[in-house]
Amino acid sequence: MATPTACWDNWVEDALATLHSLNVLRSLRPICLRKENRPIVPFHAGLQHVSHPPKFGGDIGAFEVFDEMQQWDRSSVEVEIGEATFRRWMHDTPSSGDEIGYNTVAGDDGFGAYNEKFRKLILFSGNDYLGLSSHPTIGRAAAKAAQEHGMGPRGSALICGYTNYHRLLESSLADMKKKEDCLLCPTGFAANMALMTTIGSIGSLLAGKDVTVEDEKIAVFSDALNHASIIDGLHLAQRQKSVKVFIYRHCDMSHLNMLLSQCRMRRKVVVTDSLFSMDGDYAPIVELAVLRKKHGFLLVIDDAHGTFVCGKNGGGVAEEFGCEKDVDICVGTLSKAAGCHGGFIACRWKLLIQSRGRSFIFSTATPVPVAAAAHAAVVVAKHETWRRKAIWNRVKDFHLLTGIPVTSPIISLIVGSEDKALQASRYLLQSGFHVTAIRPPTVPPNSCRLRVALSAVHTRQDLENLAAALSRCIDFQETRIYNCNSYARL
Repeated sequence: MATPTACWDNWVEDALATLHSLNVLRSLRPICLRKENRPIVPFHAGLQHVSHPPKFGGDIGAFEVFDEMQQWDRSSVEVEIGEATFRRWMHDTPSSGDEIGYNTVAGDDGFGAYNEKFRKLILFSGNDYLGLSSHPTIGRAAAKAAQEHGMGPRGSALICGYTNYHRLLESSLADMKKKEDCLLCPTGFAANMALMTTIGSIGSLLAGKDVTVEDEKIAVFSDALNHASIIDGLHLAQRQKSVKVFIYRHCDMSHLNMLLSQCRMRRKVVVTDSLFSMDGDYAPIVELAVLRKKHGFLLVIDDAHGTFVCGKNGGGVAEEFGCEKDVDICVGTLSKAAGCHGGFIACRWKLLIQSRGRSFIFSTATPVPVAAAAHAAVVVAKHETWRRKAIWNRVKDFHLLTGIPVTSPIISLIVGSEDKALQASRYLLQSGFHVTAIRPPTVPPNSCRLRVALSAVHTRQDLENLAAALSRCIDFQETRIYNCNSYARL
């Protein structure tokens, strides 16, 4: 008789075989970070200093900021992969990242030495839009906090994990988003989960019992292509049986208006990504603001890809379109343009979310060095305005070089079949570019694409080289950038 472990091994193998047959087995393609490739940053290399910088309690000195690209900025887009990773990627071989080899003797950094050759790539698939992940000021903020406090108290924010570092970061984010308050969450995914479940709890809290009358429920209207974190959060909210979810066609304001007009429920919420991660298009924020005034709903936006990038001050898509006052709740992330880690919810109902948002309540708080780094990133992003100018110049460059009318740093080149997308991705890999093929179930069938993400620290030459390589594997004139098949992922 087989042991339980043996049975589970067989079941897992069968499940993996099914995923492989469906072409949905995910792989890790590890990037190799080596100390010898990091430029040495002198402590006083800054060209200017922020006067009267915010402090964490003690004197930490000025935040050094710069008025143009520096040598170390390039390390956020110049990466290396091992030959074994390259071969597996070229053959689309599934990988759990175990192909990286080390010598047995550890080096000075404690990670050992790599025992293989490397290929250098220009990264066009990351979300570090401003190139802040390699900024020395941000790294020093994390290092200083770690030296002084270690990782900080380890517990949930409601128990012991919330510190003055977290509060300072929340305050700076609330100011940037022009909201009354802000709640820091472990990730952007957790932030959306916490918010959706909190919204779902309002109906039952007001009714004081299980909600059976439809008029007492919360009506949530969600864009068909919203992020998975919103979708999963709504799934959880629906299980509370106090939420009814309506899906409107992607960015279709006529369809949304019709659904709102037909809905007789008093409590309405509209939730949407502000800048969609797979298509690179914007939610029609101005039209949403008009509908908000007409129907009186709560407007929630997930500004993960717009925060720090859009708007004069980096306030996001709502600032870009002059609609900050029309957005009631803004969810954001510190894992993309901030170059750090974490998520947040900017609104005036922090107390409710921290009392009902399960993914916040039952998660360990962000480590203090991460909070310190993220706060430094907020300061740097505010003062180094050249980064926002640079990334929008790269968007213009891509348009001029390819003729494709892109409007954001997220460029979704829809090529059709999986084979076409994979062949193009492999060609770009051979040409020295890290660009991934996006396939079902992430996107609908026959809308497979190359997702190109631009950064402020890409150069015009980078764009010229990429455009030349792309021209040899796809037809610019036949390439779509926005998906016409707006299917509901919920």
